[in-house]
Amino acid sequence: MAKKKQTPKTVKAQRIGVVDTMFARFDMGASARAELESCSGYGESFTVISRTVPGFKDLAVAAMNMIQKDGCAIVVALGMPGSAPIDKQCAHEASQGIMQAQLMTATPILEVFVHEDESDDPDVLAKVFDDRSRKHARNAYWMLFDPDQLSRRAGQGVRQGFNDAGPLKNS
Repeated sequence: MAKKKQTPKTVKAQRIGVVDTMFARFDMGASARAELESCSGYGESFTVISRTVPGFKDLAVAAMNMIQKDGCAIVVALGMPGSAPIDKQCAHEASQGIMQAQLMTATPILEVFVHEDESDDPDVLAKVFDDRSRKHARNAYWMLFDPDQLSRRAGQGVRQGFNDAGPLKNS
């Protein structure tokens, strides 16, 4: 009696969502997508689903849709609050919406905001946009595929956007 040949199981690639905004003064989504494309397994173990919304107050619903309709296992939500007091208040409200979306879907949504007033120098601000977008995209990848990378950095004062703060020493 011949043994039946088993066919290998196909594993469906995970989906990582990237949602960005038109209001930001830098293409944060492009930086996040480029970083994810440089990660091992891109196209095989994971694919990137991308959307753009008008502003950061639209990120929560877009991220929820990416989770519920597109099957994303994690979403990177990128936006830029302006420098006016009302922008800071709206950013707080948008952040609350993103947190609620995480709770409603039991899925991580990494909020990546760069505030327009983080630097007066446009070149510095552009570097903050790029660095923060890329590092949070890498964090999303690590959360899904290599969580030990995050554990190794615990308590190290790791920052996204600016230089790391470094760990505090116990005296």
